[in-house]
Amino acid sequence: MPVVRGRSIRVLYDEAAIKARNAELAAEIAASGYDNLLVISILKGSFVFAADLIRALHDSGLAPEVEFISLSSYGAGTQSSGSVRVVKDIESDVAGRDVLLIDDILESGRTLSFARSLMEERGARRVGIAVLLEKPGKRAVAIDAEHIGFVCPDLFVVGYGMDAAHAFRELPFVGVVEE
Repeated sequence: MPVVRGRSIRVLYDEAAIKARNAELAAEIAASGYDNLLVISILKGSFVFAADLIRALHDSGLAPEVEFISLSSYGAGTQSSGSVRVVKDIESDVAGRDVLLIDDILESGRTLSFARSLMEERGARRVGIAVLLEKPGKRAVAIDAEHIGFVCPDLFVVGYGMDAAHAFRELPFVGVVEE
């Protein structure tokens, strides 16, 4: 078990599993018929996953434009506040375009529901969702992702861009901080 910052981290999904799944997701996305694709990475947690998935999309023959939006419902805590706010908006016009939202985890669904509704209100032709992790038992709003990396147990996970109070984002795997 790796020790990071004096804490033991139990690995749930290692680098090899994540890399293989990203290639599979990219092939699935490429076969989904997106047109004039704009990929929007939801910051901060998805930045590592988004970077790897976007490169895998290139390897699958897609050349999406890329944007970033920063939405917050957590702050420095480990529980969602229940309300979502835009911290940094995208610059591109989405009207008439296919949009793929990329996020690290689909848990309560509030953030992704907010982002999907925002893109639909702005006139996106189609809004798909790709997530690295899904926790289906934690849903607070009705929303599903079209592209899911892994179904995750109900644990607070860190690594591969995901944090605990801004720590552990740099880990190349997804794990759980052991007490």
